[in-house]
Amino acid sequence: MATTAKPQPTMYENVKNQFEKAANVMGLDETVKKILSSTNNEIIVNFPVKMDNGTVEVFTGYRVQHNNVLGPYKGGLRYHPTVDIDAARALATWMTWKTSLAGLPYGGGKGGIQLDPKKYSQGELERITRRFTYALGDNIGPEHDIPAPDVNTNAQMMAWIADTYMSTKSPAERSKNQHVVTGKPVGSGGLEGRDRATGFGVVVTLESWAKLRNTSLEGKRYIVQGFGNVGYWAAHFMNKNGAILVGVQDATGTIYNPEGIDPEALLRFQADNGTISGFKNTQDYNGAEFFGIDCDVIIPAALGNQITAGNADTVKAKVIAEGANGPTDTEGEAILLAKGIEIIPDILCNSGGVIGSYFEWLQNRNGEIWTMDDVIIKLRKKMEDAFNRVVISGGQYKTDWRTAAYIQALVRIEMAYKQRGIFP
Repeated sequence: MATTAKPQPTMYENVKNQFEKAANVMGLDETVKKILSSTNNEIIVNFPVKMDNGTVEVFTGYRVQHNNVLGPYKGGLRYHPTVDIDAARALATWMTWKTSLAGLPYGGGKGGIQLDPKKYSQGELERITRRFTYALGDNIGPEHDIPAPDVNTNAQMMAWIADTYMSTKSPAERSKNQHVVTGKPVGSGGLEGRDRATGFGVVVTLESWAKLRNTSLEGKRYIVQGFGNVGYWAAHFMNKNGAILVGVQDATGTIYNPEGIDPEALLRFQADNGTISGFKNTQDYNGAEFFGIDCDVIIPAALGNQITAGNADTVKAKVIAEGANGPTDTEGEAILLAKGIEIIPDILCNSGGVIGSYFEWLQNRNGEIWTMDDVIIKLRKKMEDAFNRVVISGGQYKTDWRTAAYIQALVRIEMAYKQRGIFP
């Protein structure tokens, strides 16, 4: 008879555990701790949309605004069956830490719609997105709350949001509102290089890790979970460093080749076949054993809570670079750290995306057009600076890098509250 497994902590419970640990290590001001322990606003909207066949479906959308002491709320919108208020709270809170750590003038927000986008046509997704934007109304805005793409959302959807939001303003005000979202297509005010910013940032942190450990990424074997935007671009830049991709897992399957997998050829295969399974010269691999593959580097770039107490023991890698939000739960992390495995935490590792978003927001706000070279140079500098600050903080507080990253983020927020005080 099977024993009942202990329930896995939710993402929000993980966030709270990580926050508590950092707050205690650094001695965070109790008032600031109290404020940051809850979200500022939680918006739930139910809105009807007409389907292609003429029927009407009612969808539920979420937007959680965690904190804005440093600037407007900032964070993605995801379209996924797992979207609920608890997940949105967790992701919004992480965005507050992420934007603070990156030194951006932003707070944290997150949201989305609970749906599987594969079940809807392009026309239906457009109507769902536009209606969601209209339902949110002035809860978003270019100087108030700035959404961006996330899981299952893309540049096209951001263009629909921008167009819908701008259409609600008077003609003279419309162009001033283009930066209500970031991650737009380049032709609609988007930033060159925004597509690769998160994956590039992941690899910059790995280059910084290699430098810190007096090694290089040349010849390092790595695996990637999730072969979407973040996973593909991370693999692209890892290969440029001479690293060898030996395993890939996504929702469609798990593949392995100890001799190496070409990410560019895999991307073309995936586009043609809608799956990674069956890619040439690879064998299908047991998905449950993916994180146990013999490699130096793991890049989880899919969903949260993937490395847990149930599989952390099998990990052989030296370093985990968290391309996803919350891929390692607190119990899994304790096991990894005890084994001496280093973790580049999500709020540092995948912050290239929100830094790229900040550049796009500035570009729109100032009426400028930045080149790809501008973006890559500025992004590298910000990522390397954040990495170095986390390492120094880890040494200063004698703690792991996640806690050190939180401390770096919290110090900046604590200072803002102390300087500004509480109104009235």
